This record gives sequence, structure tokens and C-alpha cells, in this order.
Amino acid sequence: MAGASVATASASGLAAAKSGDTVEVNVGFKSESGRQKALSAADEVVRDFNSLDIVTIRAAKKAVTALDNNPNVRYVEENGTMEALAETLPWGQDRVDSDVLHANGELGAGADVAILDTGIDSDHPDLTDKLGKGKAFTTCDTSGGCRFGAQKADNTCYESWDDDNNHGTHCAGIAAGDDNSQGVIGAAPDVTLHAVKVLDGCGSGSFSDIAAGIEYTADQGWDVASMSLGGDSGSSAMKDAVQYASDKGVFLVAAAGNDGPCTDCVGYPAAYSEVMAVSSTASDDTLSDFSSTGPEVEIAAPGTDIYSSVANGGYDTYSGTSMATPHVAGVAGQLASNGTTGSSIRSTLKNSAESIGLGSNESGSGLLDAAAALGYDSSDDT
Repeated sequence: MAGASVATASASGLAAAKSGDTVEVNVGFKSESGRQKALSAADEVVRDFNSLDIVTIRAAKKAVTALDNNPNVRYVEENGTMEALAETLPWGQDRVDSDVLHANGELGAGADVAILDTGIDSDHPDLTDKLGKGKAFTTCDTSGGCRFGAQKADNTCYESWDDDNNHGTHCAGIAAGDDNSQGVIGAAPDVTLHAVKVLDGCGSGSFSDIAAGIEYTADQGWDVASMSLGGDSGSSAMKDAVQYASDKGVFLVAAAGNDGPCTDCVGYPAAYSEVMAVSSTASDDTLSDFSSTGPEVEIAAPGTDIYSSVANGGYDTYSGTSMATPHVAGVAGQLASNGTTGSSIRSTLKNSAESIGLGSNESGSGLLDAAAALGYDSSDDT
């Protein structure tokens, strides 16, 4: 996991042992004579390596000390331990108090969250347990290059809706990374995720692709549509689709855009009145320097340096209002799990947001507060 470190063994156990105490050590030898000396000193041979010049033994400390002085022995070390690289609660989830919900058993079970994006990696260990349906409105294709320096993911298209870019998988992990002792924990680990592939491997999709994905989401009766995508101009077809989904009771949330610093520059579909527009914050609660702002912004969420899943079972750190949006989508899924729907999800998120001193055009009602949205105090994490 990026940014993590393993725990190394301490020599304190061996150093503290008395002369007659049994200790477990690894012995590196220079020759067969050294190997035989180690085996002769052992009360028990734990492991005799096949190809490495090492044996692991249990022996009295005084015998081990003698081995350490043998010219045919390269080293004697305590057979310490390393720990598995544990699951991570990314800073964004901690900041919006998603962990408070998890500690109180609020995991989002029963809610349906659609990720309208580049797809979702169909075999990612942090996502497979909660993947529902998938639908592709663009083609999954890892071959060929992209304009403007975009990169396709080196990911086999097992499903038509697989992620050939990484972006959608990253967003999916933020919304609902599984609580499974590895990788990352998302805002709502037990919601059902649906991959609606409306963007290709280069991160592009037509108005028609996106409108079709929104329509499809509404026709499935799903609770939340998370759209970490946008453009400078709107589309009549997309506006029709947004209106249709809103009328069907879908909670629609979208990224405000990454055109900052700027004013009155929220992109579409976030700028539509039926959609909650999300701006991005950094870990110190300042507005992310890339975040678009404008009167359409209704809420802010963490979006700078967010660690989450990517294709091929991996993890990486991305920044953008794209990363802020699935934080909101995941908490919306938590609300849907408790029976809150559509416009009520929107008003609840706004009414419970935390003021962090940003202007209304920068953060709308404030910073997303997962605990407050579901009626918990931020201290209710035990």
C-alpha cells in the first residue's frame, strides 16, 4: 500500500533472554560446516531453506551466542515478525466521520449506488463482494492510445463495463470500498455498487452515452447516481435525462469541475438544478486549488490526495472534484439504506454539513458530515 510501512522485528527479545532460555533465530551460514554447526546446536529445526544458505532453529541462547562467533556463520538474528499491511481509512473518510457510521453498524446495506464513469474493475478484491449489475454505453478497450496524454489502464475487459482507465474504480472505492482487512474502506462499505460505463478508456463519453447511462440508472430504480464527470457546456439530451432521473426519485450528485481557481465556473451536469454539485477540499479544510466554484455548489467534500482502488487490484492517490463526489454518493447511500430518498437525501446532506469558513460559492452549505447526516455525534465512534 502506498505510503505504508512494515513493522520490523526488534532484537529486544533475544537480548533480554537468559543464557538457558530457548530462542528462535535465523542462522545464515557461509559453508556446509556452518550449516551443520547450526543444526547441531538446535533443539528444534524450524526450517531448513531449499535454496538459501539459512536455517531457522530453536536453541538455548548460550548455543546461539556460540554460533554467532563461528567463522562459518554469516549472521544470527532473532526470528522476529512482520505485520500484514492493514486496511486503511483514508483521510477523507476520517474527516467526514464515515468511521463513526461504521462503528455504529451503519454500512449502507440495501442501498444501490450507480457509478457513472469509466467502469469498475470487475475483479478488484475491495469491490467484487458488493458489485451488482453493470452496463456499458461505451466500449471497454485497453488497446491504443489516447489524446491529451490520458492513459488507459492495463486491465483485461472481462466484462463490457470493466474499467479501462482506473478513474471509475477509484471513485467506486471511495464510495464503497469493502471493510475486508485490506485496501481501503469506503463511505458505505455494504451498499451495492453498479458500474454504468459512460466514459471510455481515455476518460471521454458523448452526451448521448451519459444521458443513456442516467436513463438506465433511473429505470433500474437505483437510489444514487454518482457522476464524477463534466464539461463546460450542457446538452439538451443530458438535461432531459437528468430531469427524468430526478422525477424517478434518483439522488443525482456530480463533480463541480477542476477549472479552479475560478469563479462561477461549475461544469455540467453539476450545474443543473436537479443535481447536487460538489466542490473539493484539502486535508486542512481549505478549498482545493483546482476546484471549480459558483452559486451551483451545494456541498464540499475531500478531494485532494485521496487514496483508493484502481484497476488490477491496485491502489493509488488521485486528486479532483471527481474524488470529492463519491464521498457524497456513499453517504447518500447510507441515507438511502435508512429509507431516505431523492430530494430528502439532498436536503439532509445540506442541513447537516459542517461550516469550515469557506464562501457559499466555494462549499455551498459546508463540508460533508456523514455522522451528522445520520444523526450521530462525531464522538459516537465507540
